[in-house]
Amino acid sequence: MRIKVGDEVEVIAGNYKGQRGAVQRVILSKDRIVVKGVNVVKKHQKPQNTGGRSQAQGGIIEFEAPIAVSNVMLVCPHTGTPTRVGIRKDDDGRRVRYSLKSGKDIIDK
Repeated sequence: MRIKVGDEVEVIAGNYKGQRGAVQRVILSKDRIVVKGVNVVKKHQKPQNTGGRSQAQGGIIEFEAPIAVSNVMLVCPHTGTPTRVGIRKDDDGRRVRYSLKSGKDIIDK
């Protein structure tokens, strides 16, 4: 997968089209990612026993649900526009991600 945790992405399809956010989590087995502030859902949760004397509090919790990685594009750190990601080898033989729009390397954080 060419999207990594910490990358800024823009949603290109769905209800959140046009919104940007940072990738919080990558789920490789399902080709999905969790983006901060995108696809926020509410879940009604019952109080749970924690095994001790107290109970975990119930109520309505909000969290970001995963979205398909095909519905986002990486935002180029050099130009600030959405771009496709390519992979090439550098002089040392290591794999490097680069922006297909600008041709510049994407440096991992």
